[in-house]
Amino acid sequence: MGTRIEYDSMGEVEVAADALWGPTTQRALHNLKISSLRLPQSFMSALGVVKVAAARANRHIGALDPERCEAIVQAGLEVIRGTLHNQFVVDLFQTGSGTATNMNANEVIAHRANQMLTHEGDAESKVHPNDHVNMGQSSNDVIPSALHISVYQTIHSTMLPKLRELERALAAKSDEFSEVVKPGRTHLQDATPVTLGQEFGGYASQVCHAIQRIERSSVGLLSLALGGSAVGTGITTRPGYVAAALKEISALTGFHFVEAENHFESQASQDVVVEVSGQLRGLAIVLMKIANDLRWMASGPRCGLGEISLPSIMPGSSIMPGKINPVVCEIVMMVGAHVIGNDAAVSVCGQNGNFELNTMLPLLAHHVLEQIELLGNSSHAFAQSCVSGIVAHPERCRELTERSLASVTALTPEIGYDRAAELVSRAMRENSTVRQVADDAKALPKDQLDKLLDPRTMVGRGASGLTSGT
Repeated sequence: MGTRIEYDSMGEVEVAADALWGPTTQRALHNLKISSLRLPQSFMSALGVVKVAAARANRHIGALDPERCEAIVQAGLEVIRGTLHNQFVVDLFQTGSGTATNMNANEVIAHRANQMLTHEGDAESKVHPNDHVNMGQSSNDVIPSALHISVYQTIHSTMLPKLRELERALAAKSDEFSEVVKPGRTHLQDATPVTLGQEFGGYASQVCHAIQRIERSSVGLLSLALGGSAVGTGITTRPGYVAAALKEISALTGFHFVEAENHFESQASQDVVVEVSGQLRGLAIVLMKIANDLRWMASGPRCGLGEISLPSIMPGSSIMPGKINPVVCEIVMMVGAHVIGNDAAVSVCGQNGNFELNTMLPLLAHHVLEQIELLGNSSHAFAQSCVSGIVAHPERCRELTERSLASVTALTPEIGYDRAAELVSRAMRENSTVRQVADDAKALPKDQLDKLLDPRTMVGRGASGLTSGT
């Protein structure tokens, strides 16, 4: 393959001949051998958006000539599309500002732009990674901007549609199971009856409200640090640059991004990202609760609750033939645990805004974007491979409802709490039902007893269906 010699402010560097990156990236490759983790394509695409927008803005204000601008734009569009993703080689664990990743992008775009120019060899006309690709920018405003863009885009373009799919699947089951009466449970103990539809309506409502909380918190991501340059003062930026760049970013992404109200806040802190991460953690908790409930309701098939059956998607045991496990539910629960751990790391990262710069930006980006990807993908799998195929077992639900001692609650207004408690104690001793012991004890006339102990009269209206308008 061979190598080529490149130079930077620290001297001579040997770079692979076919690499698009340059000396700064090569130094990072040599010195930063910490992990196999790299910033994801979604982040690098957002970084490409910033570079394309900056080039067009600098041309608009007369700071960059049309030829260089067009070459940078074409190379940047390749970054956005992901065709150059194998050229982004810097370890996730690097300078906390993400300088190595910013320079990796600058060098790759500059090298690719120079390949496109027709007069290679003329040093005066070449695209320079710092002077041209990074014109008017600093890692300290570019990386936070790419962070906001990538997180907002992936939430709204990728994750939320999958969450709405799950909400719809749960709401559909709420309607389907609206007449299936079953025991309610509190503290994992029998409680008064509910319908299976009411339970699924509650799940749909949880997902709906999680979506709304994420939408509200993500609005702050539309505010970008771009234009603050090194410390928030905007040094090296020219008049008109920021407004033109933000207009281009909005056009490239389809979302309306604006300039930060205060550049010192937007570079020194990442409070908005911390807030969004907290709402992603909240979503993880919602999904874990729903998945665990379904796992319990489907327990069995003969020696558990057995109120529902989950779709059988794969064998569950290497030793027990015919065993089927709640695979997707357990995937969702493991994703939730992982997201909660990521959010803890994000909280630590958010604390490390020292003076004019947060110095854990790459890790922030990695963890939040991973949360979004995992939550979106697991929600899609949950909807498609689990919730949509759930089958209720009304007979089993009726059997459990009849045996539940909590149904005695319906009798207490007529016979009093203490008398009702006596009936429960007798039913426990005799392994009988409330209906049987109440009838034997002549607690109430039979027709009144049958009416009060009809589980359909105990479930009320409840709530079900879609509530987010999706």
